[in-house]
Amino acid sequence: METYSYKQQIDAPAQKVWDILWNTGTYQQWTAAFTPGSTMESDWKVAGRTRFLDGKGNGMVSTIRSIQAPEELVFEHLGSIENGVEDTTSDAIKEWAGSLERYYLKEEGGITTLEVLVDVDPKYKEMMDNGFMKGLETVRTLAEQ
Repeated sequence: METYSYKQQIDAPAQKVWDILWNTGTYQQWTAAFTPGSTMESDWKVAGRTRFLDGKGNGMVSTIRSIQAPEELVFEHLGSIENGVEDTTSDAIKEWAGSLERYYLKEEGGITTLEVLVDVDPKYKEMMDNGFMKGLETVRTLAEQ
C-alpha cells in the first residue's frame, strides 16, 4: 500500500469547497472522473457507516475515522460491495482493509488548499492520478463559480 497526495488551490472559502465535495449533486459531478454515476451514502458519524457506490450499486463500505467540518474528513475503508453484498472478511479484502482516504482543507485569505491523501495499491495509481486530477479540477471549477 502506498499513500498518494493530490492538491488543488481553490479561490473560494473552505465551507463552499466542503459543500461541493460532500453534497449529493456536486459529489456526483466531481467523482464522475472516477466512475460516472458514483454516489455516497453516509450517516456522517465517527465509527458510523459510509458506502461509496458506482452507478450499478457496487463499491466500498467504509467508516468515518474523524470529521471536523470544514477542515478535515478521514474515511477508513473496510470492505467491498458486489451486487449488494458486503465483504469485509475475505483474504482479498484483508489486503487493503483499513486503508485511509483523507481530505484536508486549509483556508487563507479566501483561498482554500484542498489536499487529499489516499492509501492505495500501486497498481491503481494511474486510476487515482487521473480521477483526482480531473475530479479536483471539477471541484475548483464548481467552487469558483
